[in-house]
Amino acid sequence: MQKLNFPSFDLRLKNSKNKLAIFDVIRKKFVLLTPEEWVRQHVIHFLIIEKNYPTSLISVEKVVKINGMNKRYDIAIFKPNGTIDVLIECKAPEVNITQDTFDQIARYNFQLRANYLFVTNGLNHYYCQMDYDEMRYVFLKTLPSYQRISNKGQQ
Repeated sequence: MQKLNFPSFDLRLKNSKNKLAIFDVIRKKFVLLTPEEWVRQHVIHFLIIEKNYPTSLISVEKVVKINGMNKRYDIAIFKPNGTIDVLIECKAPEVNITQDTFDQIARYNFQLRANYLFVTNGLNHYYCQMDYDEMRYVFLKTLPSYQRISNKGQQ
């Protein structure tokens, strides 16, 4: 698999029926290793190791109903109160991040109302904070760490 723009991590791979699988620490099972899954697993480890998000608040590939249609998000990070704090869209490295990509995650977010959006293809990462008063997103240099987000209300 391609080297990505994330720190390395200890990965667990296995060959199953001549297909390579990677262990997902959130879903607690081996999943087929596709280019998008390679990116998703790097994001998960980045969130846990670099940004200190608790695994208990991270959800992977869940179906949500948006405008009456079933859609699936890649990764969501929940607040302890159950609302979504960060919504993440992962693309394979060969997929360019375009305005269409942001429009996709923004459409999901109109109903989910996350505070932060994170879009990546493993090579390029885009982070933004939602401004619901102005109905826009503000680009950030990085995703805030869990401590900074969790302590924001206490400042």
